[in-house]
Parts: sequence; structure tokens; C-alpha cells
Amino acid sequence: MENISVSDILLLEDLDLSESSTYPVFFTLLFVYIALLISNIGVIFIIIAERSLHEPMYLLFCNLSVNDILGNTFLLPNLLFDMVYKNRLISYSACVTQVLGAHTYGSASHTILIIMAIDRYVAICNPLRYSAIMTAKAVVILSVCAWAVAVVLVGVLVSLSVRLSRCTSVIPNFYCDNASLFKLSCEDVSINNIYGLFYTVILLSSSMGTVAVTYIRIAITCWTKKNAELNSKAVQTCASHLVLYLIMLLTGFIIVIMHRFPEYPFLRRLVAILFHVVPAHLNPIIYGIQTKQLRLKILQMFGRKITPS
Repeated sequence: MENISVSDILLLEDLDLSESSTYPVFFTLLFVYIALLISNIGVIFIIIAERSLHEPMYLLFCNLSVNDILGNTFLLPNLLFDMVYKNRLISYSACVTQVLGAHTYGSASHTILIIMAIDRYVAICNPLRYSAIMTAKAVVILSVCAWAVAVVLVGVLVSLSVRLSRCTSVIPNFYCDNASLFKLSCEDVSINNIYGLFYTVILLSSSMGTVAVTYIRIAITCWTKKNAELNSKAVQTCASHLVLYLIMLLTGFIIVIMHRFPEYPFLRRLVAILFHVVPAHLNPIIYGIQTKQLRLKILQMFGRKITPS
């Protein structure tokens, strides 16, 4: 850090861990990080290696696993390093990179689940046209759009914070986020707050609206057709997606709520970590258990003899 000026060094909020709890927490988080890497990389490998899983639903799910890996990699390794070496310093450029990673993770979680909801809608409501609509090209375009929208929204968000001059070097959080970044400035941050509100409203309204509309249409289709096979397929493929979305939404809302209670800093830090690690762990587990084809492939890899039902 010799080539970095003093003004480019930021001080992160202390985790306030006691000596006796530092290493138990460290090894717990290390285990959690390794486990989520193994589970998500494993799911991606299985989907890519098995030609029978080269379907839009599974290929779209790979986007979610990639996002979970990247999102947690921007947070946990740095946090683990700081816990061991008691170093709460971070360069400004590294802080900006962490902000980009953290917010892209949250935004991409919404945009990816949006395209997965659209995929489920087409599969249930237009099954005869599904293969014609959800082609390989369509999956690639939807995936690129999901990531592009997330990156553009976050890029503008962070650019508005980076343009500001800094009058302090203390980050009021244990990791870098956009709110902490623009709070380093003593300038007027009204534009940041306005765009931040716009960004949040656009992201949440589009994801919640898309999920609500597609699932209402799916429910109506299942109700009117009264087809047992169709209903079973809808429950099997849609339940996992809906559970993933609700988990992501719940953890996100809890973080927002905890920011309103500064008198509970430990809970705020805990919830922020859980927002990253809980969905990343549950995504492959829920999809692996709920989706029959993927579940069978996972069990086969562990050497179990599967008898198709």
C-alpha cells in the first residue's frame, strides 16, 4: 500500500468481535464460503456436463449460481482477511470495486429471477410454443439483458458517488456499499438520493410486478385447464423459483429495516452477511431438491443407483 496516498485509504467500521469469538466466526464464515462455492460450482458443472439438462430453465439457473459466486467473492474473502489481520483499512479503488460487486449482485438477483419467471410463464401457459419461443438464442439474449440492466443501473449509481469529492475517510459500515461511499462527501448528495430511490423503485417494481403477473397468469391457466399433469409440472418448476424469490426479497427488506435501528449494529452486520450467504446456499439446495432431473443427476454423481419413478 506504499503507492497509495493517505487520502485514498478508508477506514471500515469495526466488527466488534471479542478475542474469543473471532476465530469461531472466522472458521464458520470460511466454511460457509467454501460450501457455497462447491455447491454452486457443482450445479453449474452438472448442468453444463449433462446434455439432458441443456434446457432454458437450467441454463438460466446457471446465471443465478454465477451471480451468487461473484457476489459473495466480493465480500467474504476481504472480510475473512480483515478478521485475521485486524486490518480495517481499504483503498478507495478497492472500496469502489466492492460497491460495484455488492450492488450488481443484488440487482442481478432481481433481473435474473425476472427472466426465470418469464421462462416459467411460457412453459406453463404456452407449452406447445415453448421450444419455439425459448430457443438457445433467446436464452442468451435474456441472460445478456439481465446482466446488462443490472450493470447499467449500478454503474450510474456508483458513478454519481465517485464524482463527489471526499471530506472524510471513515466508512460507516463493515464493508463498502453505495450509501457509505457517497457519505464520504460533504457536498450536496440530493442527486444520489433521488437516483437511489429511482433505482430501488425501478428494480423492485419491475421484479415484483413481473413475478406477480406471471404467477397470476400461471395460476389462472392451471385453474381453468384443470389438467393434473400441468398442475404437477407448475408446482414442481414454479415452487422452487418462487421460494428463491421470496427468500431474496425477505433478506433484502430485513437489511433496509435494520438500517432504521442503528442501536443494533451487530444485528445489522449479521443481516448484511446473511443477505449474501443465505440465498447463495439455498439456491442450489432448493433447485436441486425441487427439480427432479437435476436432483437425479446430483444423486447419480454421488454413486447412488436411481430408479426412475
